[in-house]
Amino acid sequence: MKRIAILGSTGSIGRSTLSVVESYPDRFQIVSLAAGSNLELAHEQAVRWKPRVISMASEQDANALKARLKSNGSGETEVVHGSAGAVRVATHPDVDFVVSAIVGVAGLEATYEAVKAGKTLGVANKESLVVAGELITAEARRQDKPILPIDSEHNAVHQCLRGRTNGRGLSNLADRVRRAVPKDSEVRIPRNHG
Repeated sequence: MKRIAILGSTGSIGRSTLSVVESYPDRFQIVSLAAGSNLELAHEQAVRWKPRVISMASEQDANALKARLKSNGSGETEVVHGSAGAVRVATHPDVDFVVSAIVGVAGLEATYEAVKAGKTLGVANKESLVVAGELITAEARRQDKPILPIDSEHNAVHQCLRGRTNGRGLSNLADRVRRAVPKDSEVRIPRNHG
């Protein structure tokens, strides 16, 4: 059973991840969630999934969520906030797989700390890799943990970099990509007639 933390649980990738988990309850378990500022959806997710920890972006939202959970008998979930809360979600000792889907660089610290804690990382946030890709990938190598793409853009790049054969004599997909991009002499850039 994979025990999952989702950074960005109220966004589209987070909701899609929860849908997959719901379809395979014998394979996946939600341990922790970082929900941002969507208090209504965070409350629904906390009641439905009963995570050990849930993080909100602000202290005010965390306090509101804590009060709502306590009033409906779901007060066993630890409610935290801010970047320290997202790190707590990503590094929880019961988590093996972290879905990094917080938009922008807001999830960078939690993503890096997850890798440092030896978690397998599923990346749907390109900004973390653009800003700190060398740091994150170096730490993943040190931890001997994969970084897996979980959206289409990341997956396409991942397939090219892994060098899979296509069964038609090309050594890998990177060769196919190079063939699809014209040589400098073949590129025609229209002149600006402004």
